[in-house]
Amino acid sequence: MIEAFQSLCEQAISIWLSGGWAMMALAVNALVLFGLGMHILLKLVEKGFLFLPETVWRRWIDHPQERRGQIGEILAYVTSGLSLKQTLDFFQELRTTEIVPFERDLRVMQVCVGAAPLLGLLGTVTGMLTTFGALASGSGGEKTMALVAEGISEALITTETGLVIALPGLFFQYQLSRMHDQYKSFLTHLETVCTQKIYKESRQKQTTKN
Repeated sequence: MIEAFQSLCEQAISIWLSGGWAMMALAVNALVLFGLGMHILLKLVEKGFLFLPETVWRRWIDHPQERRGQIGEILAYVTSGLSLKQTLDFFQELRTTEIVPFERDLRVMQVCVGAAPLLGLLGTVTGMLTTFGALASGSGGEKTMALVAEGISEALITTETGLVIALPGLFFQYQLSRMHDQYKSFLTHLETVCTQKIYKESRQKQTTKN
């Protein structure tokens, strides 16, 4: 088992080195893409909105002592407003602090997804240039054929690596965008419920005074 793993690692390193300098750019791109994606995923899951029933957080609005987690902290913040306008301002501030960072990171992921196949194409071009250079300067011997094979290998490996990074990255970014949209919808629904409650309370107070 260990020998098979070592053999696999050696093959992977050999393929990686034969891809040329473009593989380093692809590695950085993949690191940013999937590292940022995991950061977004963990942050969204940490919010707790995906697994929190609506009946629970609706109850938390009227029972502050039962609030838990980050949703409880959000409710404590937005329900501290003394008026409808103040509550709306709190929700606007909440969107700035909660939504905007996710949107920024998702845009960076989108750029990385688009850049991966382009970096692979760049490696393809440099590999083909190496191939043509070997054909132009060589005499057709084994050395020339080795240089040609090296150039073709570099071209194909970088193209494949760019696609291997871009395809799962595209689906990953799509799923994160869906989760992000769900979080925005959750905050919008939460705002509607909270503002309706405050509005009803203010109307009841006015009716009592009259």
